[in-house]
Amino acid sequence: MAWLRLQAVAAVLALLAAAGVTHSFEFHEATVDAIQLGFRNGSLTSAALVRFYLDQIRRMNPLLHAVIEVNPDALRQAARADAERRRGMATGALHGVPVLLKDNIATCDALNTTAGSLALLGSVVKRDAGVAARLRRAGAVVLGKASLSEWANFRNVHNGWSARGGQTRNPYVLSSDPCGSSSGSGVAAAANMAAVTLGTETDGSILCPSSFNSVVGIKPTVGLTSRAGVVPITPRQDSVGPMCRTVSDAVHVLDAIVGYDKLDAAATRTASKYIPRGG
Repeated sequence: MAWLRLQAVAAVLALLAAAGVTHSFEFHEATVDAIQLGFRNGSLTSAALVRFYLDQIRRMNPLLHAVIEVNPDALRQAARADAERRRGMATGALHGVPVLLKDNIATCDALNTTAGSLALLGSVVKRDAGVAARLRRAGAVVLGKASLSEWANFRNVHNGWSARGGQTRNPYVLSSDPCGSSSGSGVAAAANMAAVTLGTETDGSILCPSSFNSVVGIKPTVGLTSRAGVVPITPRQDSVGPMCRTVSDAVHVLDAIVGYDKLDAAATRTASKYIPRGG
């Protein structure tokens, strides 16, 4: 009897495989394209994805110090994305995808925006940063804030250290330099603590931690992405860009955040002329 049951189970699994149906999803190293495929074939929900990353953060962040704060509304945002998808209202490649933002990028929600400094803890911002607003319009789930070198290394602190977040560590060799200032964004992407992340750069702050943590970082041309709502160093060089595990993921994020912003009008108006039609 047991043998017959095993044969029946094997037959069902074979039929499901032949039909291209699966009920499992590989969370580790998942790309944006794989996530969207999981959403479409029913093997994944945004809520399940957020729970996975929250669990990763709970397990790994005490050692790596890559995430400075988790969004208490993340699961509600994920549930809303799942409901929208069921109604055929998915808005693109980042819909329902959890993203971590560097802690110098403002979000008008329950999260703090402190640039890693205790001096800004509890401060209230008036609005989302331009890139955060674009991510929300794209349907992304704001998972939380990534650690950074305090004040984006403006004060010449150790790479990855801030008063709020402590010392961010390289996930491959804990004693190695994680680089900065977007240390937490690079480490979180490498350690599967978020699907995708955002960093900022004035001079090397995206590219260096991306290199040191073996992820893909893009430092966009100044003005291609809005700096409105980002704690500044210099408008001549500051830029916001993706830090992700793959090139395709970085492209999806960049597509979502580029464009004109009236609150950073001079720079984004000029750079927007060079965005190809359709992104």
